[in-house]
Amino acid sequence: METTGLPVRLAGVSCAHGGRTVVRDVSLDVAPGQRVALTGTNGSGKTTLLRAVLGLHRTADGVVEVGARQARTAGDWARRRREIAWIPQRQAAGRFPLLVDELLASSGALEPARAAARELGVGDLGRQPVHTLSGGQLQRAYLARAIGCVDAGAGLVLADEPTAALDFEGQAAVAGLLTSLPVTVVVVTHDRAVVQRCERVLEMAAGTLREIT
Repeated sequence: METTGLPVRLAGVSCAHGGRTVVRDVSLDVAPGQRVALTGTNGSGKTTLLRAVLGLHRTADGVVEVGARQARTAGDWARRRREIAWIPQRQAAGRFPLLVDELLASSGALEPARAAARELGVGDLGRQPVHTLSGGQLQRAYLARAIGCVDAGAGLVLADEPTAALDFEGQAAVAGLLTSLPVTVVVVTHDRAVVQRCERVLEMAAGTLREIT
């Protein structure tokens, strides 16, 4: 499968949370199709950085580009969210119960997402409310949704600890599938199985970023 994907450029990005700076002057260039692992201790700013790229956390300063474009208008942000497949670490249940099939349909490509769910062992959970899933089932369901997003045209996957609730066998399977997607992948992880499959490894500490490999 041909590898494509969107480039990502961060220049001098800072983010605050509750009056405290949690991302400090981060600059990063990710080439199309690269797989990047983002490591670091809890609270170091990793999740906030991913959310800033997606537009879920406002940047205090700096430039965030996806596909060589900044998002300035509501239309820009809507397009960016179609361009990105997001696998969150913590999923809010929401005010109304969301079924697994509805989660998969939100990818924009239901049948490919369903096929991925079957491959990941959660294909029979379509009528089950998302909030009733175990942590491992939920991670597999969100990965299946991300695969549907890629089929629908997303060129970037942002994943936050996508294997944290899985056993060793599940971690290896999900790591292999995630890093085989033919798009750009940036993944927050502590999982060696994921790190070993990424071309670049970055570490965050106290909101700053450095490249390890």
